[in-house]
Amino acid sequence: MILVNNPGSWSYIYAPLEHAPWHGCTPTDLVFPFFLFAVGNALAFVMPRMQQAGDTVFLKKVLTRGLLIFAIGLFLNWFPFVKWSHGHLVGKVWADPVQDGAPATGIRILGVLQRIAMAYVFASLIIYYGRIKGAFVAGATLLLGYWALCFLAGQTGDPYSLQGYFGTAIDRSILGVAHMYKGEGVPFDPEGLASTLTAIAQVIFGYLVGNYIVTKGKTFEMITGLFVVGCLLVFTGFCWDMIFPINKKIWTSSFVVYTTGVAILVLCVLMYVIEMKGHKGGWSRFFDVFGKNALFIFMVSGILPRIYGLIRIPDGANEKGEVIYKGVSGWMYDHWFAPAFGNLNGSLAYAIFNILLLWALCYLLDRKKIYIKV
Repeated sequence: MILVNNPGSWSYIYAPLEHAPWHGCTPTDLVFPFFLFAVGNALAFVMPRMQQAGDTVFLKKVLTRGLLIFAIGLFLNWFPFVKWSHGHLVGKVWADPVQDGAPATGIRILGVLQRIAMAYVFASLIIYYGRIKGAFVAGATLLLGYWALCFLAGQTGDPYSLQGYFGTAIDRSILGVAHMYKGEGVPFDPEGLASTLTAIAQVIFGYLVGNYIVTKGKTFEMITGLFVVGCLLVFTGFCWDMIFPINKKIWTSSFVVYTTGVAILVLCVLMYVIEMKGHKGGWSRFFDVFGKNALFIFMVSGILPRIYGLIRIPDGANEKGEVIYKGVSGWMYDHWFAPAFGNLNGSLAYAIFNILLLWALCYLLDRKKIYIKV
């Protein structure tokens, strides 16, 4: 996501590094569901200890972690707490007053980390109290129930369209338009409340896969069994797509089934290559460094661009002779990366530069044995 979220220019991005406009799934659309799947995997390794510790310890740990992750996401949405307005820095308020009929604006409440927090908390509760069978039933019920809600409560015509999706009305009434995402041109939140239902199911399925791995152990039989399941889920996702389209922005049930299948296949390949065949080296250590401080580095990757945007660098003048200012990212892209690599490759090169910069920070933390966790 560091690669996807930090191009040199949003006007020049390779197609696989963009989200699908609406229905469909690009490689970029796989990242978020993979993360939720991994959250579920991790739960399979820690849940037995939490179950032994008892209800009080479990609830305290899960709720505290969920609230912290949600708060970090909200902090990122509000950061850096000031913005440029008419040549002056002004504070970013929780909600701006509506003037002259303009759309209400304010701090967005939901987001990636907020969805992870909510999905983690509710999935943990379902798994803890429902055990394996209850978790499976709950996950399947969430997928089927969400499909029914989308179809029955959506607008007539196309209930799976941007205009017809039922969840937007829920977000409007609970969050308020001022606190919703507006990147689609209208108030619509891709991490909305309703679509979090299926995100919870994704964490549950990640847990079930992780529990299977723990139970079976690192065997060829375990990997082949999972691989078959992954293939069946991908096939099922494509079949379901014909009547309930694969769509990340409203996190459809078919999207969950399909991306869970792909995640299982990727996990099987990695386990076979790394665990079974022992093919480790510099390539795997490169990613290990990121994994040891994953949440922290994701947070830093969101903070840096916002700081860059506050720093204004004079860059020529317009037709009226007024000075044009650019942020650090735009200035570096225009003066360094685009001239050296061209518009499209320069935009990609800037994103890779950011990855290497943040990797160096992670590497430094790893060398000093500093691991920042929630």
